[in-house]
Amino acid sequence: MTHAHFKPLLAVLRGERQPRPPLWLMRQAGRYLPEYRALRAEKGGFLDLVYDSEAAAEVTLQPLRRFAFDGSILFSDILIVPHALGQHLEFRVGEGPHLSPRLADAALEDLAPVLERFDPVYDTVRRVKAQLTPGTTFLGFAGSPWTVATYMVNGEGSRDQAAARRMAYGDPVRFGALIDAIVTTSIDYLSGQIAAGVDAVQLFDSWAGSLSPAQFDDWVIAPNRAIIDGLRARHPDVPIIGFPKGAGGKLAAYAAGTGVDAIGLDETVDPDWAARELPADLPVQGNLDPLALIVGGSQLESAARSIISAFEGRPHIFNLGHGILPDTPIAHVEQLVAIVRGA
Repeated sequence: MTHAHFKPLLAVLRGERQPRPPLWLMRQAGRYLPEYRALRAEKGGFLDLVYDSEAAAEVTLQPLRRFAFDGSILFSDILIVPHALGQHLEFRVGEGPHLSPRLADAALEDLAPVLERFDPVYDTVRRVKAQLTPGTTFLGFAGSPWTVATYMVNGEGSRDQAAARRMAYGDPVRFGALIDAIVTTSIDYLSGQIAAGVDAVQLFDSWAGSLSPAQFDDWVIAPNRAIIDGLRARHPDVPIIGFPKGAGGKLAAYAAGTGVDAIGLDETVDPDWAARELPADLPVQGNLDPLALIVGGSQLESAARSIISAFEGRPHIFNLGHGILPDTPIAHVEQLVAIVRGA
């Protein structure tokens, strides 16, 4: 890699500490940007935007033009995998995603997979790759199996993931078969993103915090490990970030058990605790509270600086502890960029 094409974020994912932490934000392509809202209004529904490769590439690139982040994340959705596995997917205004039939009531075997649904996503990756500046790390992603399964079983999001947890306890063989299907499909999907041009991938386990310790081992650690092993067999040099939101005290076990190259921390994790408890050479990503970014000013400054300070002795990527919220002022993102770049 020539120095002209040095990618600071990719270097951190490979374990190299940088003089200042590289920066990207989860959900950086999205509703807080007026240019995104304009394109969404023109194109119609969210899913129409995801499957329109030209529009999805434009959305992926929008935040880079404004903020020159060190990372670009593919604009897509974790529910593309259930859609490809044969569930019907729609995003209802004011309600969020709906999948049918819900697997609490239907059998996985009755679904007819439509794996061509991945093709527009790969096309988006190729289009973005052709336009990214050479120093920007391009991130692909998928949902982790537990989180994807919660939507497939219940048909929609829920506060406590009760339907999936009941199935996991009550019918672990059937639930395990669903997890296995998600693992196999996700390996192929992420491999396709890598072949199309992403530099690294992130596994989003948004509902990892809802499980008991034994279930966490079975349905978070083991399936993520299976995806990571499968991807490494095909793409040994591509780093993988794991983001088990809500894992808390189970983070060290997650890091050891999955073998992730880097770990994302949500906003509830104490950075000083994480710096102390996680392996010293493990790259960490995070973990500013998205609400501190909305408030801005001195609250944002002190929160950001304390995170940078806690992780200055290890490879660190600055990010939020969860996705950026739609009512985040652009000026506060600019303030954050200035803080991190000045660190």
